[in-house]
Amino acid sequence: MDHKIRIALIGCGNIGAVHANAYRAEKDRAEIVACCDVNRERGEAFAARFGIPAFYTDMEEMLAEVRPDAVSVCTWNSAHAPATVCSLRAGAHVLCEKPMAMNTAEALEMERAADQTGKLLMVGFVRRFGNDAAFLKPVIEAKEMGDLYYAKAQYLRGKGYPAGWFGDLKYAGGGPFIDLGVHVIDLVRYLAGNPLPVSAYGVTCRSLSDQRRAWGGGWKSEGVGFAYDCEDSASAIITFENGLRLLVETSYSLDIPEEVNRIELYGTKKSAFLDPSLSYISYPTDNTPRIEHPECEIDGQVFFSREIAHFLDCIEHGTPCRAPARDGVELMRILDAVYESAKTGQTVKIR
Repeated sequence: MDHKIRIALIGCGNIGAVHANAYRAEKDRAEIVACCDVNRERGEAFAARFGIPAFYTDMEEMLAEVRPDAVSVCTWNSAHAPATVCSLRAGAHVLCEKPMAMNTAEALEMERAADQTGKLLMVGFVRRFGNDAAFLKPVIEAKEMGDLYYAKAQYLRGKGYPAGWFGDLKYAGGGPFIDLGVHVIDLVRYLAGNPLPVSAYGVTCRSLSDQRRAWGGGWKSEGVGFAYDCEDSASAIITFENGLRLLVETSYSLDIPEEVNRIELYGTKKSAFLDPSLSYISYPTDNTPRIEHPECEIDGQVFFSREIAHFLDCIEHGTPCRAPARDGVELMRILDAVYESAKTGQTVKIR
């Protein structure tokens, strides 16, 4: 492009700030020209904080007047589809935060809009940009682990409800499974080569309600005017077309002493284990000593910066997108199936 990529942000909350910081790190080739939020006071403060020249409360007005090259959608989940479709049809490339949508139907609508407009739609699967993924993906692709046949993923918080819209089904579409489960399900699927899901069995629990809303993660969502009607915890077993089975456990509220964020991958030759502070791979079949990789520590802002840099590369250089809309659609198929299974008590066939 013969000018800096002109960025607009829709959503001026916590994740919007993370995106803004990442774009600022790319100031030589991108500039944030406008932002939009339904909360005027918060949005104006956000614009002042990041030196953004224009603030709007109406995204259609912003898109029509500013005509950005690209948009980051950082809203609550129920606004992902309308904000994305509106931005694509206004001629902008879009990076939409996870989960892609509230359901598969919305995700397909978003994908169609991208196809029809010829614009890029990238989904915010930020764990794909981690050191752990960079280390393990080539290992798996080279068949050093053999064939992956089983995986276990846990994203569990004891006091992990962020409050506000995160517990309101109208805005979030679900609780910890749609919020936290997305990260670990997608990372396993990405590492495994994106196999298609074929079935899911899920259970959800709502026993503790929001009584343990205090979370030591450093921030909370808005806490006024929202219901708490989502699950406290959810578990699922997902089967993929290549025979891989994934056990997933997620929670906002659970009797555990500390947060658990761990992925286990089992292959016919070797196994790998990831957690927030350390990634290591073990070799149980050939007596090779365990190899530890402390540099695989999770660093959220670094990962988001890599994600934003990749988004700009895709726009500027036509780099193949590492997190395309189709992967978001398949993740939504999984989420829909798990929640449906939890309602019916039956395994749900995806394809």
